[in-house]
Amino acid sequence: MIKGINTLSWVTILCGILGFDGSQIATATNGTSRDSAQDKFTLLNDHQQLALQPTRPTETPDQWVELGRRVHGGFGSYIALGIRIGLDAMQRLNAAPRTLDVTYYSGAIAPCPCVADGIMIATTSTPGQNLLRVATTTSPEGTFGVAEIRNRTTGETLRYTIPATARAQLDDWNQNTTGRQRYDAVMNASEESLFSVEAIP
Repeated sequence: MIKGINTLSWVTILCGILGFDGSQIATATNGTSRDSAQDKFTLLNDHQQLALQPTRPTETPDQWVELGRRVHGGFGSYIALGIRIGLDAMQRLNAAPRTLDVTYYSGAIAPCPCVADGIMIATTSTPGQNLLRVATTTSPEGTFGVAEIRNRTTGETLRYTIPATARAQLDDWNQNTTGRQRYDAVMNASEESLFSVEAIP
């Protein structure tokens, strides 16, 4: 059955996973300006490469919400916070997708390590690539969670500490807002209210 899936089917599957609607492929391949078999083959290869590109920090807010919903099963403020931390780390460490190593420590007061999924979405560092893990030990007392994020190329490492006091606000957003509103609330909140950042050896 797997052998029977042709190249176009694989592209369709990849586009579905990554959020492409396929209209660009259909329009270009059916157009009169590219009607040779070679042109269509070249175009298909271009879209294969596009589909295989990792998520980049240029997604729109609605696309981030949809990615969170698709990967995690829902979009709450914890996911939004993870996305914010992941994007912040990529900027501070001048990192490309899939170049960061992430260890997340969930606090004893946290109901789940959902923040880790948000970081994964933003950085495309995944457990399957051995680039992201949730530690079995909890974060220090007084924290909601801690993320240690290392640039594998430079060795630079940042520690993001989410204070326990952030939980009340995060939970309030989950109860009283929708997915996009949760995203906006987290992104517009002051950094100090959500996390602190420090460089570690």
